[in-house]
Amino acid sequence: MTPKPPMRPQRRPSEISQPAAAPAGDDVLDDILSLLADHVGQETPEVAPSATKRGPRKVNISIEYDGDKPTTTHTMAGNTGYSLTSNWFAQRMAQLIIARRISGSQAAVFLYVAGGQKKGTGITSYTQQQITDGLNEEAVKSPDGKKITRPTVNKAVKALCDWGWLEGAGYGRIRLNVTLWFNGNSGEQKEVLQEIASDHGNDPEAFPHKIGPRTIPGQQVLDFEDLAQAREAG
Repeated sequence: MTPKPPMRPQRRPSEISQPAAAPAGDDVLDDILSLLADHVGQETPEVAPSATKRGPRKVNISIEYDGDKPTTTHTMAGNTGYSLTSNWFAQRMAQLIIARRISGSQAAVFLYVAGGQKKGTGITSYTQQQITDGLNEEAVKSPDGKKITRPTVNKAVKALCDWGWLEGAGYGRIRLNVTLWFNGNSGEQKEVLQEIASDHGNDPEAFPHKIGPRTIPGQQVLDFEDLAQAREAG
């Protein structure tokens, strides 16, 4: 008797996989191309449809840009670099000198200190004796040269601190009012201003906001139109 062949396991129908959905990147790509075309003033480039939907399409985009030439540093005399100065302060200082509200010694001390600040800090490490010696470098070359004395420098520094142009920074250092004169970039200046504000309890009336001397006695505001009429009448 012939034995029965073994029964084969019944095959289950396999699941039919769903076709992959078309990538959603096409619409996004079209939006990007439209946006770029708006910026460069051209019509949206037409892109030929791809043969399949299985992968992203590759599009070459060329944009020409004619930018400004890179900036260069200023050409300055000497080898100690340069600082930024408030135009308002430059004119104000000139007015104060003419009105004799500040002395030549006070102006000289401020300018010497301002020119010696360390980049990005607003700080000079000059002692009053170093300021005195530095200001006298030219005077000592002439037998009859007029020199500045250390007591005069001391008085000048005190007056400049009272006006808010300078302030003591401890350990014999002098801090400059960096809104008037600063050696450094804008980022460094902001950091220094934040440090100063913290040191003064964020007081809006404290250094470096309060700048004096505020009044110039003996000065008269002239109305040039009235003055011209008076000359014509005379």
